[in-house]
Amino acid sequence: MSIIRPSAVAGMFYPAEPTQLMRQLDACWAAAKLRPDLAIPKAVPKAVIVPHAGYVYSGAVAASAYDLLKPAKGRMTRVVVLGPSHRVAFRGMAISSAQSWASPLGAVPLDRAAIASVIGRIPMVGELEQAHAQEHSLEVHLPFLQRVLGAFQLVPVVVGEATPEQVAALLDALWGGPETLIVISTDLSHYLDYSSCQELDARTATAIETLDSTALSRDQACGSMPLAGLLLTAKRRGLGIVTLDLRNSGDTAGPKDKVVGYGAWAVFEPTADAIASIGPLLVELARAAIQSGLDHGAPVDAHAGDDLPALLTSAGATFVTLKKQGQLRGCIGSPQAWRPLAEDICDNAFKAAFRDPRFPPLTAPEWANVDLSVSVLTPPVAMRFSDQADLLAQLRPRIDGLIIEDKGKRALFLPSVWEQLPDKAQFLAHLKHKAGMAPNHWSPNFTASRFQALEFS
Repeated sequence: MSIIRPSAVAGMFYPAEPTQLMRQLDACWAAAKLRPDLAIPKAVPKAVIVPHAGYVYSGAVAASAYDLLKPAKGRMTRVVVLGPSHRVAFRGMAISSAQSWASPLGAVPLDRAAIASVIGRIPMVGELEQAHAQEHSLEVHLPFLQRVLGAFQLVPVVVGEATPEQVAALLDALWGGPETLIVISTDLSHYLDYSSCQELDARTATAIETLDSTALSRDQACGSMPLAGLLLTAKRRGLGIVTLDLRNSGDTAGPKDKVVGYGAWAVFEPTADAIASIGPLLVELARAAIQSGLDHGAPVDAHAGDDLPALLTSAGATFVTLKKQGQLRGCIGSPQAWRPLAEDICDNAFKAAFRDPRFPPLTAPEWANVDLSVSVLTPPVAMRFSDQADLLAQLRPRIDGLIIEDKGKRALFLPSVWEQLPDKAQFLAHLKHKAGMAPNHWSPNFTASRFQALEFS
């Protein structure tokens, strides 16, 4: 039986009749305001931070963020929405057990496969339908999302008592690629006078703009817990954030003696152009780490100097590959970002030269004849497939790197391996061999994730 969560606040926070709702949404976009001097990246945001009050109060503020998602219609097919619990007190993070959520614009299906992948695997995450039954902080975003994205699957998460680290762990597990949008639902200060609200919300905006997850309290944002988790993840991933609007109910549809603050922010992943702009520096760092290993037996200090670009101090996943006369001479890397990019490159370069168990340590005479390349990886995205033929059909030669895993055996190929193995079946068979699996190995537990990489040499 399909379980549908009914709308809890349709007719109160937003119109329940579809035609009236569409008019209300149009009115929100018409009232949206962006600063004329605002510099917004051309890319579609990876995440948005938006308010959840009734549309007459905060809809125009939310619309300024949702407007940036319109180019992603048909491409963003999964939305992970996190908001605070207003009615049920609990510890951890609660995901809905329903199959779909009702909306005046049509039911929204839940991504049950994604939900199953985190329940029981990510600490403090479980199902608790009571937390969703009357909660408005997630529901109010559905009509906006349906209008800008069209069809999508939903992962709704009500956050109770949880730490930023716990929220960040869930976000990392559901982060995905360009098909996934993260929505953080939060209002700002509550029931202050107009000037006090502006003062406190300005401080909150500064904390958000600087990705300071430690500078938020419930007095500043009712969704401070999910918000802090996103800021922590954004800082580790080197994401940029732009303030789109900052107003309160005294500016929209209420008196000014007791107001509620609202803000909208867009969060952007580093672009390929931004990473490419520091490509020569990445190669320089890797070469310096190896030279330091030859001279001193240890890699160069990746933290030396105060003028490192921001991207180098944010988390990054890299592989460093050495080749001698076209043959592999060492390759070590990190499949996922977990430390600063500069540190990751220096450590992987040193290990590729001196700690790769397949080769003896690099010598000084060899070094002059070794070619070096650095690959910066995008976050891996879990693939969904019915069998090996389906997996092969989805692979994109010379674009996708691949990670496979089954029964404790795991292996990775960078996209550059397609140059030696252009056939999809051979590519997968050799990767299985690298993992210690038989070329024809297959099981129901076989998993695969793909990623892309920018390579500099």
